[in-house]
Amino acid sequence: MAEDSKPLIAILGGTGDLGSGLAKCWLKAGYSIVIGSRSAEKAQAFAAELGGQATGKDNLEAARAADVVVVAVPFASHESSLREIRDVVQGKIVVDAAVPLVPPKVSTVQLPREGSAAQIAQSLLGDGVRVVSAFHNVGASKLHEGNRADCDVLVFSNDKEARELVMALAGIVGTRGVDGGLLANSAAAEALTSVLIGINRKYKVPGAGIRITGLPTTAA
Repeated sequence: MAEDSKPLIAILGGTGDLGSGLAKCWLKAGYSIVIGSRSAEKAQAFAAELGGQATGKDNLEAARAADVVVVAVPFASHESSLREIRDVVQGKIVVDAAVPLVPPKVSTVQLPREGSAAQIAQSLLGDGVRVVSAFHNVGASKLHEGNRADCDVLVFSNDKEARELVMALAGIVGTRGVDGGLLANSAAAEALTSVLIGINRKYKVPGAGIRITGLPTTAA
């Protein structure tokens, strides 16, 4: 990837609610997107619907092709998806958007014993992968309407450069990307997703989000 060029982004689970919403935002901003799915045919069909600089492949080949790989799969498929792509993402940035929701009580916080989905990802992928955690609290409904989500996006990583790159991507999707610190802090955002689901249900809204107050307007 050239220093002044946009990275090629693969979205695993790219036909799902969040993954497809992210794809629409980044395509609109001029990024090339590889839609990943367990079925290459399904990914290719959806990419054709999106048009623009979108292509479709199965998850493994999507991850192999991209500079930045976004994992937007359900938590039930999280570990198997990571194991499948582990060898082809060494040296790359992997953005983990998975949330440890455990049906049927998805509005109750149920973090894994490892601490968070992001920490599971780093452990499975190894130190050769720059894991970033983000996009947990983004309501996808706004993205499908062609708008940015009305919320800040917390971004976590042990790699400062990777964190800053994903914060820029987050600013296309939401109000802004906000530096949430090290990967271990992702547990807070992952847990908050269950709280927001409960708020959505109680107040009958489609996408409650968060705002970090007190920051300078230029902060990111």
